[in-house]
Amino acid sequence: MNGYTNQYLATTVNSASPEQLMLMLYDGAIRFISLGVQAIENRVIDKRAYYINKASAIVAEFAATLDHNQNAQLAEDLDALYSYMLRRMLQANLKNDVAPLLEVKHLLSDLRATWAQAIELNKQEMREASCAAAPDKAMSAYRPLTVAM
Repeated sequence: MNGYTNQYLATTVNSASPEQLMLMLYDGAIRFISLGVQAIENRVIDKRAYYINKASAIVAEFAATLDHNQNAQLAEDLDALYSYMLRRMLQANLKNDVAPLLEVKHLLSDLRATWAQAIELNKQEMREASCAAAPDKAMSAYRPLTVAM
């Protein structure tokens, strides 16, 4: 990447909301899984391990940052799902098999879509609250999506 691309990426990340950062991480994990699949298909072992490890690091970070105080049941369910994904990525890496990666990619894509929808619903509720309330009361209606961050 050149200097302009790096500067653009840094600006994008630094100006993103926590919700946007989470979606960007999901996008990154999905992209790394896809690159891992390509590496397996092209028999490039070092790249396979590199990309699977990158995706695993993102999923492990999701698991490590779960807030069990917000919604304990959801956090436990997500923790179990993330653990399952990590095991499947390890199996894919050890057995040089694309099937577990494709399964994880599907799970990550579904989770990303669910979070994107939840974020949009939260924004819509905030807009409706700001229209119905005085401007200083609208800020009190803000409810961040912090369960997975």
